[in-house]
Amino acid sequence: MIDEALRVFKDLDSKDFRILTGIENGMKHFEWVPIEELNKYTRLPFEKLEYRLKKLVRNKLVVRTTQPYEGFQIYFEGYDALALNAFVKRKSISAIGDEVGVGKESVIYEAILPPELAIGEPVPVVIKFHREGRTSFKQIKRVREHLGEREHFSWIYAARLAAQREYRIMAELYPKVSIPKPFDHNRHAIVMELAKGSLLAKTKLLAPEWYLDEILKQVIITYSLGIIHADLSEYNIFASEDGVQLIDWPQYVTLEHPHADEILERDVSNVLTHFFRKYGIKRELDETIREIKSEAGKSAEEIKESTESRLGKGTIEEWDLEEALEEDFEEGIEEDVFQEEDFEAEKFEAESFEAEEFEAEEIEPKETEVEDLKTQNLKKAASKKENSDKE
Repeated sequence: MIDEALRVFKDLDSKDFRILTGIENGMKHFEWVPIEELNKYTRLPFEKLEYRLKKLVRNKLVVRTTQPYEGFQIYFEGYDALALNAFVKRKSISAIGDEVGVGKESVIYEAILPPELAIGEPVPVVIKFHREGRTSFKQIKRVREHLGEREHFSWIYAARLAAQREYRIMAELYPKVSIPKPFDHNRHAIVMELAKGSLLAKTKLLAPEWYLDEILKQVIITYSLGIIHADLSEYNIFASEDGVQLIDWPQYVTLEHPHADEILERDVSNVLTHFFRKYGIKRELDETIREIKSEAGKSAEEIKESTESRLGKGTIEEWDLEEALEEDFEEGIEEDVFQEEDFEAEKFEAESFEAEEFEAEEIEPKETEVEDLKTQNLKKAASKKENSDKE
């Protein structure tokens, strides 16, 4: 894991990084990079090269084999070190903190972006290290458009392509679409803004319909730019008092994709199913898809005005949050607007395009067990009046 890279990072010097880079480049042509090739690349004497390679192997940044010849591979720990070194040199980060998220295909660490001016405040950011190589190659290739027809390549290369692809689309979409701001990219890692709020899957919303409209608004803007997220669900959306942010973009597709309509339907179905299950809000999938497509081609500002006008909803401040809190209290729910759980438990798991869709129509919302107190009082008053009239 990256902890190994962090543990030895300060002890590495320019010659160590040159060896790691030599193995990285050599893996484009060799499954195991021969020591003779590293000698040519680094121009280090064999004795010094062997000594440093032993140290890198001991620190678990490099893997060695002796059959059928002596050769070396760099694995994720060594790749992490190379990416971190590039970020430090570019002054994209000045410090790295704890792990804040982990999944099958990525690991997230908090970090600090140095201020542009000496008197400025450091900016909290996160570094997303892609880990595509930790899952099955066949599974990755089946659902990752960026791998194309490549049959033979290292897992590290797959992670690099995924990070490159995600950074490129984030830079294109920001700030038109509400996503974390991307700051830098190197190899399999991306430095980006810390997502605002908490993960939708772990959040109790007091104005869920407003947030659903905000999410769909971002889907519309993205679609109007010719892009579909392709992995959208409650696990890839953050909610805050300011609105929502969509994260995890390496699987995005364009409208030219042969299965674009199916992928869009799956994204929207995931969102609608979550709000139906958790809040009992029902939206028809077909009608929602038609609305999204009808807005295509409009600017972000036009889409915002159109959706707010059609839905009759403005900002979160226009909701009576005090009343919403009272209603939740009567039902025995003592939660703030956002209930944040431990972020370390968050999973960034990707689903395949062939995942089974949920049909909202087949899921019944959970009935409220406690009747509203005001309704009870009204019924009692009506009953008394009826008895009085009969007498």
